[in-house]
Amino acid sequence: MFETPAVAVAEAEPVERTGRREELLQTAVDLFAAKGFKGTSIRDIASTLGVSVSVIYHYFTNKEGLWSAILDYSVKGLPDRLEKAAAGGGHALERFRRVLRAHLAASSAYQKESKIFLIDYDRMSASGDQASKAIQKRVLDVYVELLEALHAEGLVKSPHTKILAFNVLGVVNWYLRWYRSDGPMSPEEVYEEIVAFVLYGVIGAPPGRS
Repeated sequence: MFETPAVAVAEAEPVERTGRREELLQTAVDLFAAKGFKGTSIRDIASTLGVSVSVIYHYFTNKEGLWSAILDYSVKGLPDRLEKAAAGGGHALERFRRVLRAHLAASSAYQKESKIFLIDYDRMSASGDQASKAIQKRVLDVYVELLEALHAEGLVKSPHTKILAFNVLGVVNWYLRWYRSDGPMSPEEVYEEIVAFVLYGVIGAPPGRS
């Protein structure tokens, strides 16, 4: 019934980073993920790397500047990636599947960063909090627009598309907590299971699946 369009969305791949600045970023990610943004100090990061605090301040103004740099290479590009997937053409259902898969792929590539972003975004300064909320709003808007298109096509019965979008994002965000790349299933298999659950629920089944 629904044909897959020729437009493909590239899977997100983590960017390989080398050098002192990149080493600081990766160490910060690991510590933020383990101890939280608020529970990690600049001194903790410096001590873990065996460098002085002044080395970190040479590259970043403060801890939030460090976090902003982490966002720049990871989460900040998510809305653009999802908007590109949504604009790729095809029926609303195919575009929705494509957006969801792109979101899952990006979450896999930057699992720690995405988890920190969702848990600690409200620990930032007013400007940092505003930037984080702007990213989240753009992501939400992509899903709401697609769910409204699915509702218009009669595939979604509920008119409460914003609530549905929050529910979908809840599934994606929880995936950040349990997914392990060394698990028994490939990323593709995991994506398909999650997409099927989001679209058809626990007791429903997509066409062609038992």
